[in-house]
Amino acid sequence: MKFRNHNFVYKNKIKYFLNIVILLIIIQAGCSSDKSNSVNIVNDFSNLIPIMDMSSSETYNGEEGGLYGMGSNEPPASHFGAAQNILNEITPLDENGDSSAAGKIVFISIGMSNTSIEFKDFITLANSDTETSPYLEIINGAQVGMTAEDWAGTDEPWQVLEQRIQNDGLTNEQVQVAWVKLALAYPQTGWPQATETLKEYLITTMQRLMQNFPNIKIVYLSSRSYGGYSLTDKNPEPYAYESGFAVRWLILDQINGSAELNFDPLKGTVQAPLLLWGPYLWANALSPRSDGLVWEISDFESDGTHPNDQGKSKVSNLLLNYFKTNELARSWFLK
Repeated sequence: MKFRNHNFVYKNKIKYFLNIVILLIIIQAGCSSDKSNSVNIVNDFSNLIPIMDMSSSETYNGEEGGLYGMGSNEPPASHFGAAQNILNEITPLDENGDSSAAGKIVFISIGMSNTSIEFKDFITLANSDTETSPYLEIINGAQVGMTAEDWAGTDEPWQVLEQRIQNDGLTNEQVQVAWVKLALAYPQTGWPQATETLKEYLITTMQRLMQNFPNIKIVYLSSRSYGGYSLTDKNPEPYAYESGFAVRWLILDQINGSAELNFDPLKGTVQAPLLLWGPYLWANALSPRSDGLVWEISDFESDGTHPNDQGKSKVSNLLLNYFKTNELARSWFLK
């Protein structure tokens, strides 16, 4: 009997100890969870509609749909014509930036870790595609940790990019095209302040592209892919979605004649390349957009932010299809 009482007490102590351990694990999990994770679990983003799919009667905080506004996913005729004229200027250049049959058309990327991951996969696809131009040289300039603020306000990412160009035996004078996908790191100011801030960083980045690469002609821009699975507050929803409006505002500023984004030497000092939308990457989780694109949690690494092999493949294929088929891209990209 004495032994049985001792065993009973012992079992109770073990049970008590296990309960304490479980409680501590739960508390620790709650403390270590990022705020944005709990926000993303509570918040419902089902009301967000891809900008490219918004009807004329649908708006977001007063913003109408269409990548170029007013429900249109195509640039207005004047900008379309200007882009066609500039496309005719893209030709193989030698190391001094002079036209040469032995020259190259250098295509670079600008962006952060997601951009770098996706563009690296795109380079593999493009280099193995038999239809791409033999003059084309593609350099992944996007870099881990280099967000919109870094590209706009520091020299480090530009120095790394220029070193990569030199390592491939090329020069800044041969760079003529860029793909840009940038975002804010840890945005907190909400709509529209964060979106305006991103646009301002993009303006400066476009100007720095012009300063560093004097023969750059066209920049294709993309906004973020879906951020609703994010377990960090690096760039969660709805900031990822709203980055699309920063890109649109940037391009529309140029279309509407902003001097700080002027690309036409007949209208004053050239401050920036001509700007166009590249592939639009945002879709609302498992809800298919008009072309069928969805973003599943299985498209991302464990942080819910960075694309895994499956996710980066979606973006790289969108890029390849865009540059092979778009009327304002394929002339320099294909043979």
